[in-house]
Amino acid sequence: MSEGNKNNNQQNRVNLRRFGIGSALVGFFLFLLGADPGLFGLDRSEAIGFVQVGLFTFGLLLICFGGTMSLNSLWPENWKSIAADIGLRLAWTGFVIALAAGMADIFGLGTRPIFSDTPFFGFWQARGVLIGQIVIIIGLLMMIPYRKPQAPPNDGEG
Repeated sequence: MSEGNKNNNQQNRVNLRRFGIGSALVGFFLFLLGADPGLFGLDRSEAIGFVQVGLFTFGLLLICFGGTMSLNSLWPENWKSIAADIGLRLAWTGFVIALAAGMADIFGLGTRPIFSDTPFFGFWQARGVLIGQIVIIIGLLMMIPYRKPQAPPNDGEG
Protein backbone atom coordinates (compact mmCIF):
# COMPACT_ATOMS: atom_id res chain seq x y z
CA MET A 1 0.00 0.00 0.00
CA SER A 2 1.44 3.36 -1.00
CA GLU A 3 2.06 6.08 1.58
CA GLY A 4 -0.49 8.46 0.04
CA ASN A 5 -3.20 5.80 -0.02
CA LYS A 6 -2.45 4.90 3.61
CA ASN A 7 -2.72 8.56 4.71
CA ASN A 8 -5.97 8.97 2.77
CA ASN A 9 -7.42 5.84 4.41
CA GLN A 10 -6.36 7.07 7.84
CA GLN A 11 -7.98 10.47 7.19
CA ASN A 12 -11.21 8.75 6.12
CA ARG A 13 -11.23 6.79 9.39
CA VAL A 14 -10.71 10.00 11.39
CA ASN A 15 -13.59 11.65 9.51
CA LEU A 16 -15.82 8.62 10.20
CA ARG A 17 -14.90 8.83 13.87
CA ARG A 18 -15.74 12.54 13.99
CA PHE A 19 -19.04 12.05 12.18
CA GLY A 20 -19.94 9.17 14.52
CA ILE A 21 -19.19 11.19 17.64
CA GLY A 22 -21.11 14.16 16.27
CA SER A 23 -24.18 12.11 15.45
CA ALA A 24 -24.03 10.44 18.88
CA LEU A 25 -23.95 13.88 20.54
CA VAL A 26 -26.90 15.10 18.45
CA GLY A 27 -28.68 11.86 19.35
CA PHE A 28 -27.99 12.43 23.04
CA PHE A 29 -29.47 15.93 22.80
CA LEU A 30 -32.59 14.59 21.03
CA PHE A 31 -32.85 11.75 23.54
CA LEU A 32 -32.81 14.25 26.42
CA LEU A 33 -35.31 16.48 24.64
CA GLY A 34 -37.70 13.57 24.17
CA ALA A 35 -37.20 11.99 27.58
CA ASP A 36 -37.48 15.17 29.64
CA PRO A 37 -38.54 18.28 27.69
CA GLY A 38 -38.78 20.13 31.01
CA LEU A 39 -34.98 20.43 30.96
CA PHE A 40 -35.39 22.81 28.03
CA GLY A 41 -38.54 24.55 29.26
CA LEU A 42 -40.75 22.74 26.73
CA ASP A 43 -42.86 20.52 29.00
CA ARG A 44 -46.53 20.96 28.04
CA SER A 45 -48.19 17.97 29.71
CA GLU A 46 -47.69 15.41 32.43
CA ALA A 47 -48.09 12.40 30.13
CA ILE A 48 -45.43 11.12 27.78
CA GLY A 49 -46.96 11.03 24.29
CA PHE A 50 -46.10 9.69 20.87
CA VAL A 51 -43.93 12.65 19.85
CA GLN A 52 -41.78 12.35 22.97
CA VAL A 53 -41.39 8.58 22.60
CA GLY A 54 -40.60 8.98 18.90
CA LEU A 55 -38.06 11.71 19.61
CA PHE A 56 -36.15 9.86 22.30
CA THR A 57 -36.23 6.69 20.19
CA PHE A 58 -34.78 8.61 17.24
CA GLY A 59 -32.15 10.06 19.57
CA LEU A 60 -31.29 6.55 20.74
CA LEU A 61 -30.99 5.50 17.08
CA LEU A 62 -28.46 8.28 16.45
CA ILE A 63 -26.53 7.38 19.60
CA CYS A 64 -26.33 3.74 18.54
CA PHE A 65 -25.43 4.64 14.94
CA GLY A 66 -22.76 7.15 15.93
CA GLY A 67 -21.30 4.94 18.62
CA THR A 68 -20.98 1.90 16.41
CA MET A 69 -19.60 3.97 13.52
CA SER A 70 -16.93 5.67 15.62
CA LEU A 71 -15.93 2.47 17.43
CA ASN A 72 -15.75 0.57 14.12
CA SER A 73 -13.30 3.18 12.84
CA LEU A 74 -10.87 2.29 15.64
CA TRP A 75 -10.29 -1.18 14.17
CA PRO A 76 -7.98 -1.91 11.21
CA GLU A 77 -9.65 -2.04 7.81
CA ASN A 78 -11.68 -5.21 7.18
CA TRP A 79 -10.71 -6.75 10.51
CA LYS A 80 -12.31 -6.82 13.96
CA SER A 81 -12.16 -9.21 16.87
CA ILE A 82 -15.00 -11.66 17.41
CA ALA A 83 -15.98 -9.77 20.57
CA ALA A 84 -16.24 -6.53 18.58
CA ASP A 85 -18.42 -8.24 15.97
CA ILE A 86 -20.69 -9.62 18.69
CA GLY A 87 -20.73 -6.20 20.36
CA LEU A 88 -21.92 -4.56 17.13
CA ARG A 89 -24.82 -6.98 16.84
CA LEU A 90 -25.58 -6.70 20.55
CA ALA A 91 -25.73 -2.88 20.38
CA TRP A 92 -28.27 -2.98 17.56
CA THR A 93 -30.23 -5.72 19.31
CA GLY A 94 -30.44 -3.42 22.32
CA PHE A 95 -31.82 -0.68 20.09
CA VAL A 96 -34.50 -3.04 18.75
CA ILE A 97 -35.42 -3.98 22.34
CA ALA A 98 -35.68 -0.30 23.31
CA LEU A 99 -37.68 0.50 20.17
CA ALA A 100 -40.13 -2.36 20.73
CA ALA A 101 -40.57 -1.46 24.39
CA GLY A 102 -40.92 2.28 23.80
CA MET A 103 -43.38 1.94 20.93
CA ALA A 104 -45.30 -1.00 22.39
CA ASP A 105 -48.65 0.79 22.57
CA ILE A 106 -48.23 2.25 19.09
CA PHE A 107 -47.34 -1.19 17.66
CA GLY A 108 -50.26 -2.80 19.51
CA LEU A 109 -48.08 -4.73 21.97
CA GLY A 110 -48.87 -2.64 25.04
CA THR A 111 -51.57 -2.79 27.67
CA ARG A 112 -53.83 -0.21 26.02
CA PRO A 113 -56.09 -0.81 23.02
CA ILE A 114 -54.48 -0.14 19.64
CA PHE A 115 -56.66 2.86 18.74
CA SER A 116 -56.89 4.55 22.13
CA ASP A 117 -56.95 8.33 22.30
CA THR A 118 -53.40 8.76 23.56
CA PRO A 119 -50.47 6.39 23.58
CA PHE A 120 -49.26 5.58 27.05
CA PHE A 121 -45.67 5.20 28.21
CA GLY A 122 -45.89 3.22 31.41
CA PHE A 123 -43.73 1.52 34.01
CA TRP A 124 -43.06 -1.66 32.04
CA GLN A 125 -42.27 0.21 28.85
CA ALA A 126 -39.75 2.36 30.72
CA ARG A 127 -38.11 -0.78 32.11
CA GLY A 128 -37.97 -2.30 28.63
CA VAL A 129 -36.28 0.82 27.23
CA LEU A 130 -33.83 0.76 30.14
CA ILE A 131 -32.98 -2.89 29.47
CA GLY A 132 -32.45 -2.03 25.79
CA GLN A 133 -30.11 0.81 26.77
CA ILE A 134 -28.11 -1.51 29.03
CA VAL A 135 -27.75 -3.99 26.17
CA ILE A 136 -26.58 -1.14 23.88
CA ILE A 137 -23.96 -0.09 26.45
CA ILE A 138 -22.68 -3.66 26.82
CA GLY A 139 -22.45 -3.97 23.03
CA LEU A 140 -20.56 -0.69 22.66
CA LEU A 141 -18.16 -1.66 25.45
CA MET A 142 -17.45 -4.94 23.64
CA MET A 143 -16.52 -2.99 20.49
CA ILE A 144 -13.72 -1.01 22.15
CA PRO A 145 -10.24 -2.22 21.15
CA TYR A 146 -8.61 -2.41 24.57
CA ARG A 147 -5.23 -3.26 23.07
CA LYS A 148 -3.84 -1.66 19.94
CA PRO A 149 -5.33 -3.81 17.17
CA GLN A 150 -2.85 -5.51 14.91
CA ALA A 151 -3.64 -6.17 11.30
CA PRO A 152 -4.42 -9.82 10.58
CA PRO A 153 -1.57 -11.89 9.15
CA ASN A 154 -1.33 -12.15 5.39
CA ASP A 155 -2.60 -15.36 3.83
CA GLY A 156 0.63 -16.12 1.96
CA GLU A 157 0.36 -12.97 -0.13
CA GLY A 158 3.48 -10.94 -0.40
